[in-house]
Formats: sequence, structure tokens, C-alpha cells
Amino acid sequence: MFKGGIANYNTSLAKAFDKMENTEVHIVSWTQQYPAIIPRDFIDRKSKVDQLEGTGIKVHYLTNYNNPATWSQTAKLIASLNPTKVIFQWAIAIQGLPMGSIARKLKKKTKAEIFFDLHFVIQKEGSALDNWFTKIGIKHADSYIVHAFKTADELKVLFPNKKFEVIEREKEITGNGQKVLKLYHPVYDMFKPDHDFNIEKTKEELKLKKHVFLFFGFIRKYKGLHNVIKAFNLVAKQRDDVSLLIVGESFWNTLDSNKLSTKIKNATFGLAKSVFLKKQDDERNYNPLALVEELGLQNETFIDNEFVPNEAVGKYFQVSDSIMLFYSYATPSGVESIGYNFNTPMLATNVGHFPETVVDGFNGYIAENEDIVSMGKAMIKSIEEPINRENVAETSKEMSWENYANEILR
Repeated sequence: MFKGGIANYNTSLAKAFDKMENTEVHIVSWTQQYPAIIPRDFIDRKSKVDQLEGTGIKVHYLTNYNNPATWSQTAKLIASLNPTKVIFQWAIAIQGLPMGSIARKLKKKTKAEIFFDLHFVIQKEGSALDNWFTKIGIKHADSYIVHAFKTADELKVLFPNKKFEVIEREKEITGNGQKVLKLYHPVYDMFKPDHDFNIEKTKEELKLKKHVFLFFGFIRKYKGLHNVIKAFNLVAKQRDDVSLLIVGESFWNTLDSNKLSTKIKNATFGLAKSVFLKKQDDERNYNPLALVEELGLQNETFIDNEFVPNEAVGKYFQVSDSIMLFYSYATPSGVESIGYNFNTPMLATNVGHFPETVVDGFNGYIAENEDIVSMGKAMIKSIEEPINRENVAETSKEMSWENYANEILR
């Protein structure tokens, strides 16, 4: 019932297991994911399609971050299912307290192999406190899954006294160290192209020009939308046939700022941030969309600054020629995964895992990090030397949920 990539990811993985014979699948989920002081609405109130319809998956909404009694109840419930595998989705450090507690209890209560599927190890724009939360959160795992070698390297840094065996897909497991499966971010199967979709009509309705660059997803500082807009400004000065499509919710702008409850949360959360985190980590005032007017790009830019329901995602990818991934820091991206489903070329910075997945000139183009001129050149090159979309399909053909789930079960 939650917004964003991790909810979609966990649902897709559960569905992959559900398709296997003699496999019973349960999703054990949150009622409240984060401390109550965080000023954000995390519930998906827009998507209408039931992604679990037609499956045998059972969902248990139980775990409340703010009620430690539910952490014990969660471990007790999972143990009662007598599982063979338990997979935690690890995507934000602050969840270390409840997840670490649940994992520790499961080690005592079950014989299950406990996996942590690591979407990061070193928190984006994080702090020493984040690293501490991560350490206590994931230390009770029997095995780990990573989507990039960089994440495996960070795991070794976090636990310098542990020995790890990093195993790539279909490679032999020797048992010489704690198991780390190096897999990939699978291609989302819940987002599919509509072959009857009228691209030209939709581009006309959205007032988009011939060449469309797409920034999609939650607006967070590390995703570099400010750099995307600045680079696009360089392109728009050279060409009059380009559009920038910005689609996504501002991460810290989901509550009514006039409500007393929101004001209290903002004040409390701001105080906690100032005590525990570096000043630059507080991105609540991050507003890259102001650059559009500042640079006079209103006629070249279409903005949908709302959370997009799952069933509306496809149209934005189908009208676009390239996906903008000018991140300042990157672990495997759900937006990149969605893009593969539409065979959309990627324009990415040379950070994180992107050099592993985006092959310059083959399925996209790589730009230098924090270099606006380099980013602009990559955008121009994508127009003058367009990527063959069949190359994008070739890149992702083995990145299925079925292959991913089979690796976990072997």
C-alpha cells in the first residue's frame, strides 16, 4: 500500500516466487514505516490496480516503527509460518532498529536463511548515525543480495572483520565466506508498453517537441534534477526541437503545510535533523523546479509534480527518447529498471553502478559527474547519434524476476 520503488520491488519479487511450484509466499509489511515525526505521507492513495490479484500471496500489515511490541509480534508471526527463506528489503538506514530486532529474534526462533536485499549500504547523503543504524540493522543476516559490486565493497567496509564470498549469477557457491549474491535490479513486470498508445497525440496534448528527455520519480537532491535542468538549458539554447519532461513528487512536500500537525512534525523533525545530521543532509528546502522559471524554460518543460499511480507510469516513458539519470550518488535505480521495460536509452553520470549497466554508446551515454557541459553534450549526442533501442532490450534480457528468484532459492 506504500509509494515508490521498494514497494513495487517487493511486490514483484513476491509474485516471482508465487509462480514457482510448491512455494508459499507471504508479504509481512508495515503499518507505519518510519518515526511518527517524519513530515511525509508514504501511502499510495492513487494507484487503483491490485498488483496481487490472481496470486496466492498473503499480506500481513503488522509492523509499526513506533511500537516495539509489534516488532516482537512480527518475528513471532514469521516464525509461525515456518519459512525456508526470509528476505528483508533494506533501503533506508533509519529502519535499522525494527529490522535488526526482528532479524535477531528470527535467528533464535527459526532455521530460515535470512537474506538482506541491499539497495544500499552507505546511505545516500548519510551520516555516522546512518552507518550505525545500518550496522545494527543488517548484521544478523545469514546472506546478502547486492545489485552492484560497489555495494559489496561497502559491505566489506562496514564489517571489516567479516569474510564475504561475492557470487555472481549462476556461479558456483564455495561456502568460503558469508554469501553475497551479486545479482541485478530486475526489470519491472508491472509496467508494460501499451501497443495501442498514441505517442504523437499524447506529445501534442503535453505540448512536447520532437526530442523528449524524461526525469522520473521522487525528487531528491542526490538524483540531480538541478543538474538535469541546467544541462537541458544548454541543449535548449542550441536546439528548438527539445522538451524536458519532469514527472514526480517532491519527496518532502506531501503534507498540507498549513495544518498544525504538519507544522509540529516539521519543527520536531528539523530539530532532530539539526542534532543528528550535517546541515547539508536536510533537503526539505531543495526546490530544483524553481530553475525552470529562473532559466526561462517554461515553454520547453512539462512538469507533473505529483505522485504518479502505477497505471499512469507507462505513458511518460512511451513519449520519451531518453531517461535522465544524472545522479550524484547511485545504487541500482528503479527508474532505470522501468526504462528497460520500455527499451528507453539512459543518460547517466559515471557514479555508483551506472558504469556497470550503462554502456556508453550502446544502451545510453555516460556524462561526467557534476559537469553540466558534459551532461549537455551527452544529451546532444543522444539526438545526433541515437541509441538503437534493441541494444537496450539486449542489455536487460536476462534481468528477469524469475532468474532473480531462482538465484535466491538455489
